[in-house]
Amino acid sequence: MASNGNLQVLNALDGAKTQWYHFTAIIIAGMGFFTDAYDLFCISLVTKMLGRIYYHQPGSSKPGSLPPNVSSAVNGVALVGTLSGQLFFGWLGDKLGRKKVYGITLMLMCICSIASGLSFGSSPKSVMTTLCFFRFWLGFGIGGDYPLSATIMSEYSNKKTRGAFIAAVFAMQGFGILGGGIFAIIVSSAFNAKYPSSPYEIDPVGSTVPEADYVWRIILMVGAVPAILTYYWRMKMPETARFTALVAKNTNQAAADMSKVMQMEIKDKQSKVDQVVGKPSNSFGLFSKEFLKRHGLHLLGTTSTWFLLDIAYYSQNLFQKDIFSAIGWIPAAKKMNAIYEVYRIARAQTLIALLSTVPGYWFTVFLIDRIGRFKIQLLGFAMMTIFMFSLAIPYDHWTLPQNNIGFVVIYALTFFFANFGPNATTFVVPAEIFPARLRSTCHGISAASGKLGAIVGAFGFLYLAQNKDPAKADAGYPAGIGVKNSLIVLGVINFLGMVCTFLVPESNGKSLEEMSGENEEEEEITEQV
Repeated sequence: MASNGNLQVLNALDGAKTQWYHFTAIIIAGMGFFTDAYDLFCISLVTKMLGRIYYHQPGSSKPGSLPPNVSSAVNGVALVGTLSGQLFFGWLGDKLGRKKVYGITLMLMCICSIASGLSFGSSPKSVMTTLCFFRFWLGFGIGGDYPLSATIMSEYSNKKTRGAFIAAVFAMQGFGILGGGIFAIIVSSAFNAKYPSSPYEIDPVGSTVPEADYVWRIILMVGAVPAILTYYWRMKMPETARFTALVAKNTNQAAADMSKVMQMEIKDKQSKVDQVVGKPSNSFGLFSKEFLKRHGLHLLGTTSTWFLLDIAYYSQNLFQKDIFSAIGWIPAAKKMNAIYEVYRIARAQTLIALLSTVPGYWFTVFLIDRIGRFKIQLLGFAMMTIFMFSLAIPYDHWTLPQNNIGFVVIYALTFFFANFGPNATTFVVPAEIFPARLRSTCHGISAASGKLGAIVGAFGFLYLAQNKDPAKADAGYPAGIGVKNSLIVLGVINFLGMVCTFLVPESNGKSLEEMSGENEEEEEITEQV
């Protein structure tokens, strides 16, 4: 045993200089998140087009749109699938190993992403049903990628730049959003040039050309391509040394695997501790009093902060279409044909992503190991709270046409500080602070808590933000508390996130075994032996 209680192979990983294998691991792990963000981004474009194609009302002054229950199902079923996948694959990753489960999640994502675009049926109901079926299993695969990618990256990293590497995997979501937007712009431009049509108000039927049905299918299916390209390398990655040594208890294999990866000789004798003690030295389970004592507050901190963040983060997306329309970025739906509408929405959302979302992710990557996870998360929640109240309290002021640009700037800043803040850190920290044999499970639980918040944010606020006057509420929705009061509620939620951040320990610059307490456990057993 090394002097600090760690095995030599783990010390080698902790002290390693940044090498090529670190960057290949980021790309291999990050491509799952590229597909995840690409899909969640593109579905908002797709739902508009699906409404026009399958729910056209003859004689209506407005283009067809998905009924509220269908819209909720199409958008929400992937979130439910993701939540389920996070719990299941998180647990499986600790039982079977990270690598064995990793390929399954990627293939599930690729197959279901392609299948979503092949949704079939002779009626709108059957097309929506098959789309929802494939999107659930797509979400299930995406869900598995959260705990496995975070855990693999944390266990491959050195302790000096571990935060940046895990955050870089998560930041691939930013490229997924950009990739989705740019591809949607290209496809819609090409189809609109090839199959031009009049706006809806001039020709309600002709504004949605038959070829529009190919547009949404192509956009959905292409998201699988980057993930498919990394499948071979994902299968070639060896199991992480920490799982092999600390969970499977095979230190010789861990040393051999990492010798190949790091291109250096690492020798570790099989731990005498394991030969003397029949069961693992740190054997307490997830539901034990010992876990509750050591990590109970940590798990409460990671689950609560992720839950509160995602309520705010996903509900913000609801206001995008209203904001874009108000400032003239997107004309009224009736003034566009179906394909051109996809182009305009994609262009507007891509611009927001380019100016606020993507920079926020990479600010975190560059600064997380310099100023720490705790400070970034606290700052992010604090700024989101301030900006949300800045939008809410003088809301009537922002609705005036001359003040729309100011509203968009503050709105973009809330997205920036979500990504340079809790959206990144809530992903990083659960992969660092729990024991190796429970790391993937605890990350899965934390991520699932976040997706539960996303469901509350996306659907609870869809109803909550409706106009107080039932006559002014969107078709099919009851009266709500209005946008102003909804923004105040979101401000309070962000403040609670700031408070719950104090339950999460700072892991900056420490080894995974220091954070989880596994060093202490190994030393105690060694002394007993």
